[in-house]
Amino acid sequence: MFKSLSAILITAFGLAGFSQTSLANQDAWLALQKAAFAARELNYQGIFVYQNGNQVRSVQITHMNTAGQELTRNMILDNQSVAGKPKSKQPREVFSQGSDIVIFNPKNDKVIIEKRHGQNLFPAMLPVNLQSLKMSYTARINVLDYVAGRQAQIIELIPKDAYRYSYKIWTDTEFGLLVKMTLQNEKNETLEQITFQELSMLNSHDLNWFQPSIDLSKKYEMEDVALLNRVHTNWIVAELPPGYIKVDHIEYMTNGKTTPVNQMIFSDGIASVSLFIEPIVKGKRPKVGHHLIGSTHICANMVEGYQVMVVGEVPLATVQQIAKAVSFKKQTASAR
Repeated sequence: MFKSLSAILITAFGLAGFSQTSLANQDAWLALQKAAFAARELNYQGIFVYQNGNQVRSVQITHMNTAGQELTRNMILDNQSVAGKPKSKQPREVFSQGSDIVIFNPKNDKVIIEKRHGQNLFPAMLPVNLQSLKMSYTARINVLDYVAGRQAQIIELIPKDAYRYSYKIWTDTEFGLLVKMTLQNEKNETLEQITFQELSMLNSHDLNWFQPSIDLSKKYEMEDVALLNRVHTNWIVAELPPGYIKVDHIEYMTNGKTTPVNQMIFSDGIASVSLFIEPIVKGKRPKVGHHLIGSTHICANMVEGYQVMVVGEVPLATVQQIAKAVSFKKQTASAR
């Protein structure tokens, strides 16, 4: 009798605990989904700080969604001096319209204009479709906190394997906007942090802010890197780390080089890894091995006379696997 009653109670409490855990996980994914949409649909302005190792940047962001079209302007407020020279009076500015990014970058007496295909920028770090994240991470609700004077819910993204880092994500409890994010390694050490210091919601639809600060004393030039081509080459990666897929493949020319650089971008939905491939210049010693800068692992390899470089804010095992899996397959005329 007592044994049966104990079994019933254990089963009941066990199921109740499982149900609460399941609901908490579900609430975590709902909060992340809300954050993904909020970053793209809300109108807001603020200043956030990016920290990675000894590197610190303050950025002013203005974001507006007008008739379904996203417009964002980021102004880097504290450009570092170069080789002892004073900071540029004109800030580096990053404009995005949809998935296109244009960078106004003051260099010496001119401004370099670069046009790139966009990746997720803070606070739009989360994909709208979270299925890829659910494959590779477990989401867990944590305690409440305050960021930039606003109440925020902390959500943890815990990796299911060793091919990605963990994340802590703070979402505004009122609007759902992502207001802070940290990247942590397997020792729970913070490798990178992005957080709002100031944040306000905008009611205006005035678009006068969406234009660069023009310095008439400088010369404006368009960089060759702007000329990107989506390509399908014979370069393949035989076996990607679990959860990662190729999201882009571009080919571009850079100043001072006569051959194009191939760049493939892989992502698991939030973590991103870039693979660069270019011919090894005669007389130049190829790079081989790995290096860590802040939270970024770099792995270099040589494949059939080409320099292969894999870069990403991911564990070393991830960049190493991609670097080793790169190969070049020749096509027959009939397969072209």
